Amino acid sequence: MTDALPPAAQKVQAALRAAGSAAQVVETTESARTAKEAAAALGCTVGQIVKSLVFRGAESGRAYLILASGANRVDEPRLGRRLGEKLERADADFVRDHTGYAIGGVPPIAHAHPSTVILDQALFALDPLWAAGGTPRTVFCTSADELRKLTHGRVVPIG
Repeated sequence: MTDALPPAAQKVQAALRAAGSAAQVVETTESARTAKEAAAALGCTVGQIVKSLVFRGAESGRAYLILASGANRVDEPRLGRRLGEKLERADADFVRDHTGYAIGGVPPIAHAHPSTVILDQALFALDPLWAAGGTPRTVFCTSADELRKLTHGRVVPIG
C-alpha cells in the first residue's frame, strides 16, 4: 500500500470525508480490478469484495449501479423485473460518462451523475467489505450499513 493517492482516489476520499465516513482509501501494490484480484491483494474472500456494476435501463437509459458481493452474479432479467425495467449491460463509455470512472475502479460514491443504486442483500452477511476507490488499484474498507448510508441504495436480492 502506498501513501500518495491518484486524483480519482483523492476524489473518492474527499467524498467519504464529506459524508462523515472514517474510511480510508488505500492503494494496493497489485491490481484490484476484478473481485478475484482484489481478494488476493487484500487477503480476504471474494465475497467481501463489493463489485460496482453499471447497467443501463433499456427504456429509460437510466444508469443503475449494482453493488454486489464479489461471489454473486446478477440475474439481469429477474432484477430488471424487480426494478420495472429491462436491464442492459453498460459499455465502457456509458460507465465512464455516468460515473466518471473506468471499469475496474468504479467506486460506490462520488459519481459524475446520480445513478439508481441497488445493494445486494448478501452484503449484509459479510464484514468487513472492500469497495473500489476510483482506480483499479485503490480500495476502501466499509460495511453494508455504511454503503447503504453513503449511497442511499435500495437493498434487493440480485440473483
